[in-house]
Amino acid sequence: MPDWITWLMVLWFLFMVWFLGTGGYFMFRKFLKAMPKEDGKSDLDWQDHYIERTRHLWTEEQKSLLEELVQPVPKPFRDTAMRTIAGKIGQLAVQEKADAMSRDLIIRGYIMATPKRDHQWLVQTLQKKEIDLQPYQGLLK
Repeated sequence: MPDWITWLMVLWFLFMVWFLGTGGYFMFRKFLKAMPKEDGKSDLDWQDHYIERTRHLWTEEQKSLLEELVQPVPKPFRDTAMRTIAGKIGQLAVQEKADAMSRDLIIRGYIMATPKRDHQWLVQTLQKKEIDLQPYQGLLK
């Protein structure tokens, strides 16, 4: 067998190991989120609970703001990211006993639900919309 075919097979094997490992990592993370905690509900159950409890508080304008904030997320993962962020926003709204969803709740929930690397997009988007970032500086650091 020629050497180039051997190297091609080795490279294909390494690619498949990497590909399957990456997929397995994300599947395992999802599995851990679906595992029930001490209270009998998983993180995903609580997320759905908060979304359902606050569904009536969202207006179309606020939904479009959330959609705009999740634009940097790749399309296949955008719905999942939006549900995760909406769950955190809903949790904040329930904890604060909010009567209506506010832009402040959406921004704080987004900051708390996303990793720091995504905050740069948030800052750029809010600056474009001319929204004051001062109240959120403590959360952004």
